[in-house]
Order: sequence, then C-alpha cells, then structure tokens
Amino acid sequence: MQCDWLGVYPALLTPFTKDDQLDLALFEKNLLAQIEAGVHGVIIGGSLGEASTLAVKEKEDLVRCALAVCDNRIPVVVNIAESVTKEAMRMAILARSWGAHGIMLLPPMRYKSDDRETIHYFRSVAQATDLPVMIYNNPVDYKIDFHPALFDALLDLPTVTALKESSRDVTNLTRMLNRFGDRFKILCGVDTLALEELLLGAHGWVAGLVDAFPRETMAIWNYVQRGEFDKARTIYRWFMPLLELDIHPKLVQYIKLAAQEEGIGSEYVRAPRLCLDEQERARIVSLIRECVAKRPAL
Repeated sequence: MQCDWLGVYPALLTPFTKDDQLDLALFEKNLLAQIEAGVHGVIIGGSLGEASTLAVKEKEDLVRCALAVCDNRIPVVVNIAESVTKEAMRMAILARSWGAHGIMLLPPMRYKSDDRETIHYFRSVAQATDLPVMIYNNPVDYKIDFHPALFDALLDLPTVTALKESSRDVTNLTRMLNRFGDRFKILCGVDTLALEELLLGAHGWVAGLVDAFPRETMAIWNYVQRGEFDKARTIYRWFMPLLELDIHPKLVQYIKLAAQEEGIGSEYVRAPRLCLDEQERARIVSLIRECVAKRPAL
C-alpha cells in the first residue's frame, strides 16, 4: 500500500470505554465512517488520538485493528511522539513490524531542542525506517519551529516525503513550494486554515473535525478538486464554528463530544484529561447542535 500523502488524512480519535479500556468496536465504527466518506488515509495515535496516554501495546492494537478494517483500501499511518531519540527510532521499527504504511513524526517532546538537535532527531528516526515519514511542524503547541529552511538538512533522506504544516502561518506553504517544489508533500494541519491552504496548493489535509463530520470534510476536498469553489466556501463557512474546536486546548474533549453527538464516538477521555464539566459540556453541545441544525445539503 503506497502512502502518497495526497488527500484527507483523519487524525483518528482513540475511543475509550467508561472503565478506561480501548473501545475497538467504536474505533472500527468511526473508521468505517471515514472510509465510506472517501478519506485517503488515516493517522493513529496523534494529538487527537491521545498519544501521550497510550501504551505501546495499545498503539499496536489500534494499528492492527485499523489495518484489518482498511484491508489495503487506504494507508494506515502511525504517529511518533517521543522524548528520547532511541525510543522514537524503536517506535519507527515497531510501526514497520506492525504493518503500518507511514509515519508522522513530531519533534522531541518535553525538551525544546534547538535547530541542530531537532535535525539530528528527525534524521535519526528517518534513517531507522524505510517507511515514508511526514514531519509534523506545530510550534504553537510544541514550541519547536521546524521552518522551511531547515528542510534543506533533510533533502538527502528519501524516507522524508511530507510535512504536516501546523504553524498557522499560511505563507509557510508557499515558502515550501517555492523552495522545494513537489519534493515534499505539504498537508494542512489546522482545520480553520484548510480551505485557504488547499487553494494555495496544499497536497492534503490532516483533519480533526473529520472525526465527527467525515462527509462534510470530504465535500470541501472534493469541491476544491473539481474547481467548485463556491460550493466549497458554502460548506466551509457553515463548518467554521465547529472547525474552531480544533484549535482549543481541549480539542480532544470537544471533538470526541462532537463524534458522540454524531453517533460515531464517545466522550470518554483518559486522565489527566477529564470529561467536560456540566457547564462547559452544555455550551459545546449547544454549539454542535446549533450547527448540525443548519447543516447544508451535500
């Protein structure tokens, strides 16, 4: 299965049961909704997937479950977000052994590495695997900015093939394209900037609210590909209050609640995250239901 980094790649949620076990049945239900909507690949154990709370065995179980459900229809990508370089390299090797088709790679966690250290980290992991690697740049949340010029240091690595761009600086997309052409595929990693970046030439979209609204997310992608920009804008403008849930510190709780409202998820999270308190929950549910009530026809 080729991971070409083109199209919509949901950053999948990790559903839990009330007693804090993986809910693989619900995981399958959501994944099938994504496949039926036409997504182009899926990412396991990202920020939305509560990666920092998952044991290695749980990650393996999720990957193997996704591979069975996807049945070679779309690629399955594993997120790597480790604090220790050797552990990140080990996870890349494990992902390959589990059958994953690609890797999304965050910079070192907890330590704010400088440019030289970040390059060494990325190079070490990329050289530990033959899987295609998508670098994840998110300086807003992870405080390390792997800006376009730093990709010069990765040009010689054939496994580094893509960038998930989440700096919220839309001009980075054009800087990457001007500097490297199509050497690296560039995927928008911020829901509230997705249409803008797709119109500027992004190759794909690592989406969050797709976990609750796969059909609407895919409608935006498909309309853009067909040049039906007015239709894409109509969906996008309706979607924006929901997409803004993706840029809040409690994006996991909010998007899980939205998926539950849509019947393809549950609101259970793993501590230290807690389910929303009554007042905040009521506010988010009200927002979700208000938007759903105005849902445009596709």
